[in-house]
Amino acid sequence: MAEQWLLINRQADYMAIAEKLGVTPLLVKLMLNRDVNEEDMPHYLNDDMASLADPLLMKGVAEATEILMRVADSGERIAVVSDYDCDGIFSGMILYTGLKRMGADPVIYTPDRVKDGYGINKRIIDDIYNQGINYIITCDNGIAAYDEISYAKGLGMCVIITDHHEIPFDIENEETIYKIPPADAVCNPKQHDCAYPYKGLCGAGVVYRLIDHMYNLKGIDFVERNILIQYAAIATVTDIMELTGENRIIVKTGLNYLSKETSPGLNAMKEVCNLQEKMISVYHIGFVIGPCFNAAGRLQTVKPAIELLQTDDEDIAKKYAEELHDINDERKKMTEEGAENALKIIKENEVESRYNNSGQEQKPEEHLSEQGGTADSDIPGVADNKGMDRVIVIILEDCHESIAGIIAGRIKEAIYRPTFVFTRVGDGLCKGSGRSIPAYNMYEELSACDELFERFGGHAMAAGITMKEEYIKELKTRLNNNCKLTKQDMTPVVRIDAEVLFRHITKDMIRSLHRLEPYGNGNPKPLFCARDVRVIRASVVGRIRQILKMVLTDKVGDRIEAVYFGEYEEFLSKIEEKYGTEQKDRMLRGADNDVTLALTFYPDINEYNGIESLQLVIQGYIVQGQATGK
Repeated sequence: MAEQWLLINRQADYMAIAEKLGVTPLLVKLMLNRDVNEEDMPHYLNDDMASLADPLLMKGVAEATEILMRVADSGERIAVVSDYDCDGIFSGMILYTGLKRMGADPVIYTPDRVKDGYGINKRIIDDIYNQGINYIITCDNGIAAYDEISYAKGLGMCVIITDHHEIPFDIENEETIYKIPPADAVCNPKQHDCAYPYKGLCGAGVVYRLIDHMYNLKGIDFVERNILIQYAAIATVTDIMELTGENRIIVKTGLNYLSKETSPGLNAMKEVCNLQEKMISVYHIGFVIGPCFNAAGRLQTVKPAIELLQTDDEDIAKKYAEELHDINDERKKMTEEGAENALKIIKENEVESRYNNSGQEQKPEEHLSEQGGTADSDIPGVADNKGMDRVIVIILEDCHESIAGIIAGRIKEAIYRPTFVFTRVGDGLCKGSGRSIPAYNMYEELSACDELFERFGGHAMAAGITMKEEYIKELKTRLNNNCKLTKQDMTPVVRIDAEVLFRHITKDMIRSLHRLEPYGNGNPKPLFCARDVRVIRASVVGRIRQILKMVLTDKVGDRIEAVYFGEYEEFLSKIEEKYGTEQKDRMLRGADNDVTLALTFYPDINEYNGIESLQLVIQGYIVQGQATGK
């Protein structure tokens, strides 16, 4: 896939700011590149949990606290209605743990993904009501459940909503009318009149602030919040929230606690994932631990995940952790098969639609960009829906509905277009999950078509839909007709922090970068580039020979080692195409050669047999120089 390499070069007095902060000019540059203003840099570098805003600034927290204090003081039962993904599981556990600690009798209710779909519903409300429970608190859902909350209120129940999703709205006479459910309290920082300064919390972040406030009122020691912070950190990462502001503080603190001895459940999960004794990172949460919890709600029920987190018995915890790990292995296999089938469908649709009724292939000039009016042959049919659509909408056969979102994400990454993957669920209905790119606000685009849906919800980058299959074709047409994406929008941008010489890369420089952690969405790992880099030697190494290891020299003659974990065969093919077989072979033998590259990379300290050495971890490359023929 083509990329846009963007070297960020913001103007500032780096030396003066660095001297004031007691850091290197490079750190100042990196913070500015992450939109951290000079006045915010001390907070970015030094803030801790005490820096979080006053929870009472969040609309609804005062009202929710009054109700929950009454429930806790009287020891009444309260239904915690969560969701089946990580954010739902861990926000539910924050409420369960916190309310139980304060004296209430919480019971977690989670919808079945297949039977119930997302969020609170009338079946769950009836079940709660028939159990004689009069209080409901939602987490990670509820803001879009106007009818359901109205139904619960009609039964005389007291309902609190805690959520972080976008507030549903209608447009009447060019005025935005928000549709907030008639709950007794609504805690969601995205309410337009909410004074809470940080709007990017996930569902677990919202309930953490609520319970945090109540713990303060109850005089409960801060140490008892450690497990709640870990829950909030896991949810924040797995829900792919931006690691800025309060999210970054929560995740940074949670990772520190999670890396030590923690609850029996999380200890067991670390053990089955072979993460004992390791410093837990955002990567470990996002790609190792988190998927195990998510898989439970996708393929079965969240019961083993909840049981794992609630138990104090190490043997029981180990059993549930192993069960979740096995479920995730099954999910991985199903996802690979589903993504392969989805890409095949998209490719077949693209080929079919490139031909007109006479069977003749369309010429590139017949496909003009709506924005620029110039030939756009790389994206055939952007104006007339011939060729690959700008918004992908497909129905996937024989696919478990729970992994549609993961597959949509895989497709979006592969072709960099907003993608919706639907599965049939019976009675003429389909469920779909969407994943987007930064230039496309998925929630707003779907809102313009909401009359087609039975229900939908989400935010700018992801959405879920239930609709009749007969309307999917119309949805596909309308989303593409309304789409304003340009070719540039659909080309991923690689933001490069700085161009460096190899002599600038030192162990001290690399260690100083740790102050920017944790890295993730909204706070990316520092990325550097170098041009006119010569390859002194290249070889394929690794247990299954899947890693390309190189020795490089830059334009001033300094050397450094590098590794590339991408498709090394494609890399060698491009070298051969540009320079010829002889030059490629000379490179692999370590002989003099002409191979020259431009690289993006992040620097790393490699430790082997107790010896540390510098190396580059290559992320992208461009083969430079003049072709020499084969």
